Amino acid sequence: MTTHRQATSTAVLIGALATTRCAGGPDGTPATVESPPELVRTDAGPVRGALRDDHRLFQGIPYAAPPVGALRWRAPQPASLWTEPRDATRPGSPCPQAPTVYSPLGSEDEDCLFLDVVTPRSVDPGRLLPVMVWLHGGGEATGAGSVFDARRLAVGGDVVVVTINFRLGVFGFFGYPGLDGSGAFGLEDQQAALRWVQRNIAAFGGDPGNVTLFGESWGAFAASAQLTSPAAAGLFHRVALQSGFALADYPAGTFYPDLPALPPFWSPLAELQATGEALAAEQGWVEPESEAAVAIERLRALKVADLLPHTARFVAPAFGGDALPESPAEALRAGRFHRVPVLSGATQDEGRLFVALFYELAGAPVTAERYRDLLVEAFGEAAEQVEARYPLEAHGSAALAWAAVITDRVWWRATQEQNRGLAAHTPVFAFEFADRGAPAAVPAPPGFPLGAHHASDVVYLLDFVGEESGLAPEQQRLSQQMIAYWSQFARAGDPNRPDLPPWPRFRGGDAPHVQSLAPGDGGIRGVDVEAAHQLDFWSKL
Repeated sequence: MTTHRQATSTAVLIGALATTRCAGGPDGTPATVESPPELVRTDAGPVRGALRDDHRLFQGIPYAAPPVGALRWRAPQPASLWTEPRDATRPGSPCPQAPTVYSPLGSEDEDCLFLDVVTPRSVDPGRLLPVMVWLHGGGEATGAGSVFDARRLAVGGDVVVVTINFRLGVFGFFGYPGLDGSGAFGLEDQQAALRWVQRNIAAFGGDPGNVTLFGESWGAFAASAQLTSPAAAGLFHRVALQSGFALADYPAGTFYPDLPALPPFWSPLAELQATGEALAAEQGWVEPESEAAVAIERLRALKVADLLPHTARFVAPAFGGDALPESPAEALRAGRFHRVPVLSGATQDEGRLFVALFYELAGAPVTAERYRDLLVEAFGEAAEQVEARYPLEAHGSAALAWAAVITDRVWWRATQEQNRGLAAHTPVFAFEFADRGAPAAVPAPPGFPLGAHHASDVVYLLDFVGEESGLAPEQQRLSQQMIAYWSQFARAGDPNRPDLPPWPRFRGGDAPHVQSLAPGDGGIRGVDVEAAHQLDFWSKL
């Protein structure tokens, strides 16, 4: 088994190969010619990125072979080697996805297993920097690592940031009887990227022995899966989870109108394979009674455009295979996870984004009458108890009341349960992002302030490529503080620094510390999320 020390030594050696030697010293000894800082040698070949005023940027580096043709729905394979410097000044293609109301990205290109690396401009070869690997959100149906600009985090935090693309939806989590790796190809991609980091990141100035895996929404959900995956052991050393939902279940209607109640988003392997088999039969893609190998070969020959419309049926990773032997929800609750420090939290108004997108802006506004119907649909005989706790007059509108129910019941109930479970075994630092004036991810419906909605914390750490953050001066200060907290956590497994407000460790008990993150004087402080989000009520309902 390769140790972290061996991995670091190997990666440093690869970096050293970027230095060339030639004859020419005045005493006849070889002279050393250092490669320019934008040229870095990886184990597959050299890459030439861009040198900017305060950072270096390397884009579109393949970390695995294109998963096309016979490699569709297979574990990621090694990328082909190259000898001449590869242009790394443009991002690689996003993985196949269709545009949505919350993401304009669209792609049918399966050649998408690329990553980007951002470092401070000057990197001391004798001082390797902490590495932060970003897993993007997007509901496992949309998104790409390449849409995030990590310059502020890399420069302000003095860290190396890696953002990755991985297979999504029907391409990342399809299952079929006899298909090895069913339901976990996207997770395997993430692990392949983390192995690339172990082999190569020292050549960019990063420390392969100090890697933080961090993500938001579905990215945090996937990071929780990696916490429990035996195949991910040793590939990262800290985890930061922003609005993850590994333990969440979903009462009826809590995201979309008429959506039935759903368990946590983990699928038994046999169930997912049956879903794939049923889809193939429905669409006439395979002959009835076909042998598995013949059926899978035919499925691999399908056009991307034929598969994409069915991606929503394959957004839940499967457990019961090599990548996830058991449900991560059960593994986390039982304490079966990698012992690494964790930074974990959610936003104050998580549910408002979903109510805005799928109710108010979708032509299905939550009226007072509809609010009561939704409570009955979601909670049955307990609806009156919930309404008594979340009366309309306390929230200003039926839509805001329904959003508060979703925030507390779905997000904070699960977040705090996970924080408590993790903290029984490993250091945890918990937070609530609470800037209710944060830039909005979508247009706010009339009379419906989005507040500190789901994903509103992302722009305080990362920008979107080509967009300004839109942060006011006090928010910029909060962003700087959050970057300092996150990068210090990556550096030491503890976010505390002398120049920042103290952040006590989360410990079990009646009042575990959760750090409120909001702009202005006193905005960073302890907050009782269990009272604010009525978690005692929800735990007993």
